Amino acid sequence: MRRRLTLLVAATTSLVLVAFLVPLALLVRTVAADRALSGATLEVESLASLVTTVDRQPLTLALEQAAASGGRPVTVFFPDGSTVGAPARRSAAVDLAARGNSVTAKVPGGREILVAVEGMPAGTAVVRTYVSDGELSRGVTRAWLILAILGVALLGLGLLVADRLARSLVGSARELASVSHELAAGRLGTRAQPGATPELRDVATALNHLAGRIQELIAQEREAAADLSHRLRTQLTALRLELESLRDPDEAARAEASVAALERAVSQIIADTRRPSRTATGGRCDAAEVVGERVRFWAVLAEDQNRTLTFPDANGPLPVAVSRDDLAACVDALFGNVFAHTPEGTPFAVGLTARPEGGARLTVSDEGPGFTTPDLQERGVSGAGSSGLGLDIVRRTAESSGGTLTLGRSTPGGALVTLDLAAP
Repeated sequence: MRRRLTLLVAATTSLVLVAFLVPLALLVRTVAADRALSGATLEVESLASLVTTVDRQPLTLALEQAAASGGRPVTVFFPDGSTVGAPARRSAAVDLAARGNSVTAKVPGGREILVAVEGMPAGTAVVRTYVSDGELSRGVTRAWLILAILGVALLGLGLLVADRLARSLVGSARELASVSHELAAGRLGTRAQPGATPELRDVATALNHLAGRIQELIAQEREAAADLSHRLRTQLTALRLELESLRDPDEAARAEASVAALERAVSQIIADTRRPSRTATGGRCDAAEVVGERVRFWAVLAEDQNRTLTFPDANGPLPVAVSRDDLAACVDALFGNVFAHTPEGTPFAVGLTARPEGGARLTVSDEGPGFTTPDLQERGVSGAGSSGLGLDIVRRTAESSGGTLTLGRSTPGGALVTLDLAAP
């Protein structure tokens, strides 16, 4: 924008200067030529009174004095064909002037001024002088140089003013862009300063209003989520008390473990909603340990539904840039999709390997019907009446660590989910 404004002012200023200076330069040249011709005409006209005298001695003396003082060469052509003064060829212009017409003729190297002097007994005499091209253009070069310097100075002044103005406008626009980037990064307390123009001030005011409104909405969302989570935890406490009355110790232990895990998830939701920002807070864990723990947890339900769960042991620790709770939530979401969207007895497999560039790759595949709804990674999209948030949670967790989530089809034709997690 700054460069475009400067180029626009440069083009406009140049057009104005050309429209002003070119005619002025031509006028200067014309005035200089007219000045030289007028001076020469006055000089030869002053000799007309001497030409009409019978005695040519005063005329000859006056011409000699003029030549000695460095004046213009003057020649007098008499009607009888004789001449006095500087030698000069009798041209067609001289013959024309001899008919009584004073003329100015262009000759090689300059111009000749011819003044007809009438009143002589034998006819009309002609007084001729010569003005060179150098005399006609005397002072023109200097005047043109001054005009050129003036034009360059005016152009430079215009560019300086345009650059100052453009810098002010561009600076305000860049500040607004910087504020928008800060807001996009989650720093909602950033505010824009008023711009240099009324339009930019309006944009800054609107951007500040938008940032304030976003803060209000996020605060309301956090309070609502925290309130809902707190209500859920209250109900979980009541459920825990009910579980104590179960007679089967093993069944009671499994149910209590499930309730404890759910309570931890609810507590994590409350902590997350109380954070100043929803941006990734970082973290790390051992993917082999977390995935192995969640596989052992879900293996009990898989056994109850006659599902074959295949999970080869991972080789060694696999550190990833995801917190332990976030990774556990991702694994639970993927396993929950398998149990919710495939018939009982459908086998599924879990794979966990190290990536060449660091981190880990988690795959979950089944032999069910596969994905039937496109764009399942979009938030709220589901093909089985669920909330559709499971894959969205997994995707956001993967992206926060620098990884990706890929959906595909397994070899038997079922669903295949590949979760790539970057190294810390």
